[in-house]
Amino acid sequence: MKKQFSYLVFIGRFQPFHIGHKEVIDKALEMADHVIVLVGSSFQPRSIKNPFNFEERKAMIEASYLNLDNSLPRRLLIAPLQDQRYNDQAWAASVQATVDRESAKLGWSDKPLKGGIIGHSKDESSYYLQLFPQWEIVDHALNEIVHATDIRTLYFEKKVRFIEGVVPREVNNTLLSFMATPEYEELCEEQTFIEKYKKSWAAAPHAPTFVTVDAVVVQSGHVLLIKRKASPGKGLWALPGGFVGQHEKLEDAMIRELREETKIKVPAPVLKGSIKAKELFDHPTRSLRGRTVTQAFYIELVSGKLPAVKGGDDAAEAKWVLLSHIREEELFEDHFSIVQQFLGKI
Repeated sequence: MKKQFSYLVFIGRFQPFHIGHKEVIDKALEMADHVIVLVGSSFQPRSIKNPFNFEERKAMIEASYLNLDNSLPRRLLIAPLQDQRYNDQAWAASVQATVDRESAKLGWSDKPLKGGIIGHSKDESSYYLQLFPQWEIVDHALNEIVHATDIRTLYFEKKVRFIEGVVPREVNNTLLSFMATPEYEELCEEQTFIEKYKKSWAAAPHAPTFVTVDAVVVQSGHVLLIKRKASPGKGLWALPGGFVGQHEKLEDAMIRELREETKIKVPAPVLKGSIKAKELFDHPTRSLRGRTVTQAFYIELVSGKLPAVKGGDDAAEAKWVLLSHIREEELFEDHFSIVQQFLGKI
């Protein structure tokens, strides 16, 4: 029977893949010859928001269809998608390029393909559907009784018995297996830290907005990074920075944090004089700790020998890293996106 679409695109993070996601894919398979599943946040480091990497999520989706019609797995194309928190057009271009690449695998280059995108257009988080006017929108809401956020909370509180039934059996088996890993225990510790952190300001009359500063220090094709000593993001690389003191200007706070965390052998006046740009980064979900906006400063030092640095204060280590060697999966929160924003795509 001829399908309505050659392919339908379904975009999600699938952290983890649950029965609501499966219902959408099932509907898409009814309507299209192929379904292209794009897995968002594919290159983020492990966190309680993004506990599973792309390959693990891809395996969850594939396993959920292995015991069904043999043709179904062949009709699913699953590809990674990189976040672009501060550039919707760059993200849309990435989606389009990925779909073009995946649809080319179908071997239909000699015939026109009718494409569509499936999602819930009435959901405020699904504004992205309007970024693709070339595709017809198939409106299909996720199952309202299943929320990935709630699943993750139960999972890291070790209440896994409540998860059974809201994820496919194969996914549940994967979740149980992952519980035996050191990574799972580290994520449970992070969950506990975040819960305690939020309780510390829960009595405030209004949810607070925190203000931080970050330094993007570049010299001779290198960027200065620190390794975080404590949760959240313990062990991840990050930009030097931190919270603004009650009596500090943003620029002064940035210089203070930079010098405390890296012990950089450059005088403060030189650092201030080398500021080339600054930008506010305020994505509502950029931090697990709560609503946090950061003012980032781009400092470009004169080319030459790299100044000596050493980890201090909240930093376990500080080092210069080649710009071509930084990886999103190794950087804290949105720090990779911040560097990209100042330097262009790396």
